[in-house]
Amino acid sequence: MTEPVIYQLGSPGREGVRLPKPDVPITPLPDELLRGELDLPEVSELQAVRHFVNLSQMNHAIDKGFYPLGSCTMKYNPKVNEDAARLPGFAHLHPLTDEDGVQGALALMYQLQEWLAEIAGFAASTLVPAAGAQGELSGILMIRAYHLSKGDTKRTKILVPNSAHGTNPATCTMAGYQVVELPSDANGNVDLAALRAACGDDVAGMMITVPSTLGLFDSQIIEIIHAVHACGGLMYMDGANMNSLLGIVKPGQLGFDVMHYNLHKTFSTPHGGGGPGCGAVACTQTLKPFLPGPIVEIVEEAPSVSANGAGAVNPLNDAPLYGLRMPPQSIGRLKAFWGNFGMHVRAYAYIRAYGTSLREVSRHAVLNANYVRVKLRDQYRLPYDRICAHEFVLEGRFEGVEGVHALDISKRLMDYGMHPPTNYFPLIVREALLIEPTETEDKATLDAFIEAMRKIADEARSDPALLRDAPHTMPIKRVDEVRAAKQLILCCRPVPDWAHQAAGD
Repeated sequence: MTEPVIYQLGSPGREGVRLPKPDVPITPLPDELLRGELDLPEVSELQAVRHFVNLSQMNHAIDKGFYPLGSCTMKYNPKVNEDAARLPGFAHLHPLTDEDGVQGALALMYQLQEWLAEIAGFAASTLVPAAGAQGELSGILMIRAYHLSKGDTKRTKILVPNSAHGTNPATCTMAGYQVVELPSDANGNVDLAALRAACGDDVAGMMITVPSTLGLFDSQIIEIIHAVHACGGLMYMDGANMNSLLGIVKPGQLGFDVMHYNLHKTFSTPHGGGGPGCGAVACTQTLKPFLPGPIVEIVEEAPSVSANGAGAVNPLNDAPLYGLRMPPQSIGRLKAFWGNFGMHVRAYAYIRAYGTSLREVSRHAVLNANYVRVKLRDQYRLPYDRICAHEFVLEGRFEGVEGVHALDISKRLMDYGMHPPTNYFPLIVREALLIEPTETEDKATLDAFIEAMRKIADEARSDPALLRDAPHTMPIKRVDEVRAAKQLILCCRPVPDWAHQAAGD
């Protein structure tokens, strides 16, 4: 580990920028805000720019290479969506602008609400939740509000399969419910006997990820929904994996009561970096009054005839008037203002571009995942070797090879210029590697990934140390990730001696 290059370039007297003399009186800064001498390098503007550009190029990104991160759907984000979100009329809107000054933005939000409800087969949707986890919380709080509105206070449990997303049990706990974990059967489906045994008049509902985190569509989903409804519970679908169902399955028609989307997974809004995001929620007519708000509604219908009474629509006055309204029994606000509007624009542009061809998104996502699965199953163990949805899980271990783990496979994959798949999730699979190629990758890219994974399998058997010491080509070699998490270095100053020692330099 060496001192950051920017410090090596620093030299007294070098300037990155010369500020003009102030045209206002100089006021001394408060003493309590002043620090001692800052240990910062003195560099030119060009040196600073090159330093940070070089750092940025060390990061992997979907724009640089293959990114098969399972459960996260790191698909390519079309640049036209980004351009649309940056249009001045959208990007410069202030959230407190009067409704009559943002009718275009409200029209876009209303149309997106309608599309998201229709795609999933529901009556209504909201765009307020800022992320998938917040969308989950919205849906469970809506279920809670529904039961309480009927005076039913005895329902204290939510059923959650062990193949669900990790946020699901956390969401239920945050909403004040007791989580009842359901096991999976040998095929990766929910154990129906365990489900029926758990159903009772204290069950508020069930939260299930469809397809599951194993990448499997539960073949017994109708029986599951019927069992929960029979005991008076409601069905929540974690829709984070809708990337595999577009135009093929409508959850509302299956019998689900409420679900959330992850717009960054299904509709290509940016993913990662802590946000902003959108976990839009869609629901049945029964739960519509409980949606978090505000949502966009038509507050005045468009005129049906022109002023001259000729029966033709007046092109200058043919749009309805939109407004932001709270549903009558809303669970309330979950976020300041109206949600992350830039994400709404991107998702709108994505859906508008595909139109009725959205089905092709899912068809290719499923095709790509199954192609890779079949090509790797003779080299890696698949715990559930059946047709998958948009992702699949394999085990990162080899019979007769000691000391090689999923993490070693992932680190070695970096040497082939590819981002690792998700490691050790789902938890019910030993040494799990969760792989999601997405629909945006072509066959050549998938073949390169397959070849790399097959070579790594051969290396594991012939030279396991090569994997245990990987990566070999990255700017930073294998690190102690546990120690790195506990001994954070968050400053830009030169690395202290103790950090060198901790790293083993």
